[in-house]
Amino acid sequence: MKNFNPADNIQDLQYFGEFGGVNPSISDSSTYTFLSAKTMFDTFEGNMEGCYLYSRHSSPSNLYLDKALAAMEGTESANVSASGMGAITPTLLQLCGTGDHIVSSRTIYGGTYAFLKNFTPRLGIKTSFVDITKLDVVEAAITPDTKVLYCETVSNPLLEVADIEGLAKIAKRHNLTLVVDNTFSPLSVSPARLGADIVIHSLTKYINGSSDTVGGVTCASQEFIDSLKNVNSGASMLLGPTMDSLRSASVMKNLRTLHIRMKQHSHNAMYLAQRFEKDGLKTVYPGLESHPSHKIYKTMINPEYGFGGMMTLDVGTLAKANELMELMQAKNLGYLAVSLGFYKTLFSAPGTSTSSEIPMEEQIEMGLTDGLIRFSIGLDNDIERTYQMMKACMMELEILKSESILMV
Repeated sequence: MKNFNPADNIQDLQYFGEFGGVNPSISDSSTYTFLSAKTMFDTFEGNMEGCYLYSRHSSPSNLYLDKALAAMEGTESANVSASGMGAITPTLLQLCGTGDHIVSSRTIYGGTYAFLKNFTPRLGIKTSFVDITKLDVVEAAITPDTKVLYCETVSNPLLEVADIEGLAKIAKRHNLTLVVDNTFSPLSVSPARLGADIVIHSLTKYINGSSDTVGGVTCASQEFIDSLKNVNSGASMLLGPTMDSLRSASVMKNLRTLHIRMKQHSHNAMYLAQRFEKDGLKTVYPGLESHPSHKIYKTMINPEYGFGGMMTLDVGTLAKANELMELMQAKNLGYLAVSLGFYKTLFSAPGTSTSSEIPMEEQIEMGLTDGLIRFSIGLDNDIERTYQMMKACMMELEILKSESILMV
């Protein structure tokens, strides 16, 4: 990890626009012309590098972003898509078919959970959901039909940490593909360097960072990316979750500042987590020594980019959580909204929003309480000022005085 800095890899990429512009030209075209029919045929067959047929297959703008994101994750290639789910679903369908089995973390994004729980069984694909932090439990769930281990580096919303190196060893031992969603920790963690076979991101979040674009990416070997884009059998090609060229160009521009933003997100989240934990609130943040996986996560991260910008607070009840979020929004401290990675702090009660697809009994089993608030901490310049304002909101609602939420 010491010799790999993903931000340097992004910085070293340099493209010239069609007329010498410092930004690549945007290929605002859905189809491309040829001087010969033979070249068109060869391009359709995938045998003409640098030639384009139709933008669902590929486009110059998408390929620029593909290359940058592959460099960031340290993989051979990448394929951008129209959303995070547009990366997750084709990837898993490319790897699995009827009769196959997936072992997945039980705490994952609600949309991914719903896909694995409710949709893939219609295709004859079964999934076992396990506590991903317990490697013995993970290995015990593997069957002769298992093809994939699936997890998130830092889980949504409970912020559990996956031991990627440990999972990679299990995957290798059983000839499985380890797929890691790294949306919560770009630059901080490089899963491919830790043994992951495939790394996925929702580009909508930190990588784009301005909450104005939806996108996703699958980073993997050239062989796997080629299989996704195969005109006869590729899940990405045939299901069609293609990213628009204008959106690719937008993400590409924002990617260049990701290293600056991640440092500030992490700095601010660490500051608030330490202060609120000291105040006695039930605070979960991987940078805190009280986090169950703090020690292992510390060995996984690139210290320059910190422990990330995601934090949770448990304020006891859903009613209190809603009161607090509404008050913080009224005080201009952020937005009561889903998603993450925005310049302003975003907060939501995941049990009734981003994880609502998970049945209540399973939420309880995994420890997702109804008083939990998930925070995506923003880029505030004066984080002490933010802390004092947030604390004032909690004092007004008597949250900090309630014994029911104090740590024992």
